[in-house]
Amino acid sequence: MEYEYKLYKPSWCPGCGNYMIRTALKQALEELKIEPHQVVITTGIGQAAKMPHYISINGFNGLHGRALPVAIGIKLANKKLKVIVESGDGDTYGEGGNHFIHTIRRNIDIAHFVHNNQIYGLTKGQASPTTAMGQKTTLQCEGVKVEPLQPLALALIMGAGFVARGFSGDIPHLVKLMKEAINYRGYALVDILQPCVVWNRVNTFSWYKERIYHLPEDYDYSNKEEALKKALEFGDKIPIGIIYKAEKESYEDRFQVIKEGPALVNRKLDPMDAKKLLEEFM
Repeated sequence: MEYEYKLYKPSWCPGCGNYMIRTALKQALEELKIEPHQVVITTGIGQAAKMPHYISINGFNGLHGRALPVAIGIKLANKKLKVIVESGDGDTYGEGGNHFIHTIRRNIDIAHFVHNNQIYGLTKGQASPTTAMGQKTTLQCEGVKVEPLQPLALALIMGAGFVARGFSGDIPHLVKLMKEAINYRGYALVDILQPCVVWNRVNTFSWYKERIYHLPEDYDYSNKEEALKKALEFGDKIPIGIIYKAEKESYEDRFQVIKEGPALVNRKLDPMDAKKLLEEFM
């Protein structure tokens, strides 16, 4: 079997955290011994959305903020596939905020890796939902006037069973988080702090390294109350690791036809099967 994932030349800016996320993703998939044809990445629009262009993997580029509905459709059609979503903070928490909330409610079995650089990098540096209040950008010249979204806290409150935060500057740790998320049975969110070296001059690699710390080994990620405190801890200290993890019934397992039967994509469809339904309207 071949587990090696080939990489292709990207058009990301030199020094971009996306390179490190791609390295971690490649290593995670290879260590899990998942063959390239067994996994698919769905994306929206943005720099993070270019991930499937630069690694030998099945990929689907959707609309801005619409990576999650595509991932859900793919997973329900072929439950045997490992489905991964790669999207940015704007793509996920801004344009895709509605899908983010309801995907958590469904608890579909997908791993969601959010490249969170706290800025809109592809569209020249305007504030994203996670940009700090008061931070000046190319568009918010007097500083951002709204409070930033707290994605980990939101995910917890909505009932997510796996919530984690990683840092693109710590590849070994990020690999472990990705492997845990991919193997988790249900929706798994990994919010990845990823500096934008061009448009965000505040949240730099050095800025993060001064603040980031690993959750201690005795941290109890099954304690939801404690997890919420850690999810809201963002400032002088920023914890990374698995914030919360709990076993939950996945969306697919709630439907006997999906759980016990063959993958929908392999089932034979006969148009005449609809005849009985049509006759009811005659």
